[in-house]
Amino acid sequence: MPHILVAGKLHHAGLALLAAAPGVTFDHIEEVSEASYLPYLPRADALIIRTQPLTAAGLATAPGLKIVSRHGVGYDAVDIATLNVRKIPLCIVGDVNAVSVAEHAMMLILACAKQLIRADAATRIGPWVWRNRLEQGEMSGKRLLILGYGRIGRHLARMAAGFNMQITAYDPYLAAHGWPEGPATAATNLADALAAADFVSVNLPKADRPILGTAELAQMKPGAIVINTARGGIVDEDALAAALHSGHIAAAGLDVLADEPPAPNHPLLAFDQVILTPHTAGITREAAERMAISSVQNVLDHFAGHLNPDLIVNKDAIA
Repeated sequence: MPHILVAGKLHHAGLALLAAAPGVTFDHIEEVSEASYLPYLPRADALIIRTQPLTAAGLATAPGLKIVSRHGVGYDAVDIATLNVRKIPLCIVGDVNAVSVAEHAMMLILACAKQLIRADAATRIGPWVWRNRLEQGEMSGKRLLILGYGRIGRHLARMAAGFNMQITAYDPYLAAHGWPEGPATAATNLADALAAADFVSVNLPKADRPILGTAELAQMKPGAIVINTARGGIVDEDALAAALHSGHIAAAGLDVLADEPPAPNHPLLAFDQVILTPHTAGITREAAERMAISSVQNVLDHFAGHLNPDLIVNKDAIA
């Protein structure tokens, strides 16, 4: 009888699916921290995990672990190298929160272009004449560069097309293996694409260095706007603060930061042209339900012998 450990708060629809599954037992630890779930790992055959770390030390305490299912699509907090050595599949939930993240990115584009924080403050506390400074801009006809043209990037492109934006995307993998249909044209040179863009939206996985650092931000058009709904650290936050301070970058909308929550002295907190949200792009009510069901279903499918291989991120390493 497989015993499943659910580490982190899970939508009741996922728990209901677990409770109804025959021949399955489970523990549910709602606190999202590594320390909270570690005592339960030794008896786990499967782990459903949210954003907390899964380290090699933790995995060493789980000799019977057979599958890890991420409640989401990112997995940078998981020690995938140790999973590979032990031939343990790591699964993600697939296309269940892409629309939510894309909507959030579009919302940040709108809010930054319209200087929403400053507009709200001018209405509530003044000065009302802020409106005459003409700081608000339009999206129609402006150039949007999407960095990473996966599911989220494609949804965002379709939404932005509705605002009559000119859309390009930078994704070397897709450029080499087949560009998908949609409104975005392929950008082959990142520097040229950055220089032409009015808005840049980051929608790609985290790498070993920021894709937007000091040099890349300097290449961008003066007055451009930066959006990041992907992962903290993909944009160099100190470099972004410097570019905002100089006025080279006009505004930014960030749902993710390198350290979450940010420290009280985080440099980006000082700017009222920066809109920050607490890593909520992918956790709408609807997406939370879909992620819970999908992350549980991955585990049940694994033990039933028909797990979708497209949802196994390390399938080649454990083959």
